[in-house]
Amino acid sequence: MTSLSELPLIARGKVREIYDLGDTLLLVASDRISTYDVVHPNTIPDKGKVLTALSVFWFERLGSIVPNHFISATDGVPAEVRGRALVVKKLSMLPVECVVRGYITGSGWKDYLATGKVSGLELPAGLQESEQLPEPLYTPSTKAEVGHDEAIDFEQTVELIGDRALAERVRDVSIEVYAKAAEHARSKGVILADTKFELGRDANGELTLGDEVLTPDSSRFWPVEGYAVGRGQPSFDKQIVRDWAAGSGWDKSPPAPAIPDDVVEKTRARYIEAYELIAGEPFDAWLERTEP
Repeated sequence: MTSLSELPLIARGKVREIYDLGDTLLLVASDRISTYDVVHPNTIPDKGKVLTALSVFWFERLGSIVPNHFISATDGVPAEVRGRALVVKKLSMLPVECVVRGYITGSGWKDYLATGKVSGLELPAGLQESEQLPEPLYTPSTKAEVGHDEAIDFEQTVELIGDRALAERVRDVSIEVYAKAAEHARSKGVILADTKFELGRDANGELTLGDEVLTPDSSRFWPVEGYAVGRGQPSFDKQIVRDWAAGSGWDKSPPAPAIPDDVVEKTRARYIEAYELIAGEPFDAWLERTEP
């Protein structure tokens, strides 16, 4: 089997590396973690495997709505990254982040407080923080090369994509995928508050779901137990690290400080809990299926 060091590296992000396999790509999820867009020097063990395992779980369940780029988590995957890497199709990615919100929280809550709208969409008056919206909202954003993505309205996505019919299809698919995933998550005791997707076109021009999907890094998952409107909710993601970083005295500029061991362990447990609740199986089952 080919070693990772022998493969051409196409891109390296805060969490992922992408390698060229010729007709396909190798997408590798590391255990790196960042806050305030700065990567910390230590990692969250198994985080990358959780992201990969959950993406596969969802790819296998959402194919009836839209095709995806997933090919294999074992065949063609180098031994040193088994469990955290996927062989995927090459796509021509669309220039928008497809954000869907089912609950009012995060930046959407801030926008609503300021304007009564999110991405140009008027919302009912009197909503409370973390309240479920009357229906899921498609609130796309730009893909920023540096810094933060910026929220845009639907007409701006039409301009970016250059095709109104395709932009409408992207919006409708995003909402449908969110709705199906939210229904499943709720049945497992998990609320899918919001999420973001990346869509592209394959070699035949077919709209295809790419990147990661419905993971704690791309979605906001809350436990049903204890959910209440009017406040923020605990989430199955790196919120523990964010809270620690916010109170650590760090000025949010590079380099980021090392994360304390207890925060690392609590965060790891939270990611694994998300997988086990949503997938309905022990995390070890994924490790066994993908071990070299």
